Amino acid sequence: MASYKDPSFQERTALARQAREKALKLLAAKPVVDEAVIAQRAAARAAKEAAEAEKSAARKAAIAQAKADKIAAREAAAAEVAAAPAKAALSEAEKKAARDARYAARKAKR
Repeated sequence: MASYKDPSFQERTALARQAREKALKLLAAKPVVDEAVIAQRAAARAAKEAAEAEKSAARKAAIAQAKADKIAAREAAAAEVAAAPAKAALSEAEKKAARDARYAARKAKR
């Protein structure tokens, strides 16, 4: 039975050289990428980046619009609260007129 023999330094360097030559041959055999293909890929990448930028801008605009709507709703609620005392300050005659108008509207439905 043959025993395992450690490879010598010369054998290891020869194997490394052969592997390096094989890798260089594979690299040299690789087809060259056509300039038209490179340009097409670049155009596709640019279009994708533009679409992503547009989508991002739309998302930011929607967030800004939502914030503006929320602020407007808060201001409307504050104005309504501020107007509440003005409603309470109606005179008795105005209150009676409003009641009579609601009563007349209910009677008109029947």
